[in-house]
Amino acid sequence: MKLSLFLAIKAVISLFFGVLLAIIPAQLMAIYGSTLDPSGVLMARLVGALLIGIGLICWLSRNKPEDSLQDIVLSLFVADTLGFIVVLMGQLAGLMGPLGWIIVLIWLLLAIGLGYFRFIKSSG
Repeated sequence: MKLSLFLAIKAVISLFFGVLLAIIPAQLMAIYGSTLDPSGVLMARLVGALLIGIGLICWLSRNKPEDSLQDIVLSLFVADTLGFIVVLMGQLAGLMGPLGWIIVLIWLLLAIGLGYFRFIKSSG
């Protein structure tokens, strides 16, 4: 897989969840077995706005030369690795139902992919 395709996939995922979190956060989180109070709705909408920004960064930079994207890929790798840790901790704490494992898996796969493109493929 090329980095351009991976960034396009990450963009679609980020934009999809970002828009849903920005517009219907309580309904989206209910699917995953989580409820939000008004403060949680506000924070979910903020996360949605950030995911939209990340999605746009990925989409708009996907066709740039790979060597010029290494700082962006590293930054996304750090963010997605931390995101994976956060959602894993939340899932293990019982904050989401069984479908929450889908979110954990998405964050893990995105972090692994970014790590591959930053540390393995870039050195090969």
